Parts: sequence; structure tokens; C-alpha cells
Amino acid sequence: MQAALRRDDFDAAIELGLLDAGIDCAGCNAACRDALRAARLARTRALAARERFRAREARLARRQRERRERRRPAAGDAGERAATTPTAALPPAAAAALARALARAGRRGQR
Repeated sequence: MQAALRRDDFDAAIELGLLDAGIDCAGCNAACRDALRAARLARTRALAARERFRAREARLARRQRERRERRRPAAGDAGERAATTPTAALPPAAAAALARALARAGRRGQR
């Protein structure tokens, strides 16, 4: 296992039991055992970090889908909304101000 770790062949080291908590090389010296424990701890932390990253990516993708669904108009409302208010993309306050301005401009044009 130490040879695999020296070659940075973590797949081989894991297959040899790097992540198994019960393995200890009784024939090795203290430095070898410490290196083995450190490698095991580093791999365990790296795998946990990868799982946290994947969970975060899934969470962000889910939130983005939910946000898109909330912003998407309902199927029946799309035609009505487009016909009545051409400013559907504006925030409500801005749309109201624009509607008032258009109404005033329309009244001026009728005089």
C-alpha cells in the first residue's frame, strides 16, 4: 500500500484497503504507520469534500429549477398577460408608473 501511495496511485491504495479503519501494518515502523494514517485521513476528507460539493451542486440546480418554474407564467395566463400589459417583465411599481404615463400621453393625444 505504501508503494501505491508513493506512486500517487490512490485507486490502488484504496483497493488494497486504505480506507479500512482496521488495517495497521504491524511489521512497519511508527513513521510508516503514521504516514498510512495520514493518507487515510486525507483520502477520507477528500471524499467527504467531494460528496459535499456534489450535494451543493444538486441543491443549486434544484433551486435554479424552482426559480425558473416560479418565473414562468402559467399556460393560461400567458396570452392574457401579454395582451393586457406589454410591460410584464417590469417590476409592479415600474409597470404601474409606465401605465399611468401611457394613459396621460393617450389623453393628451385625444385633445
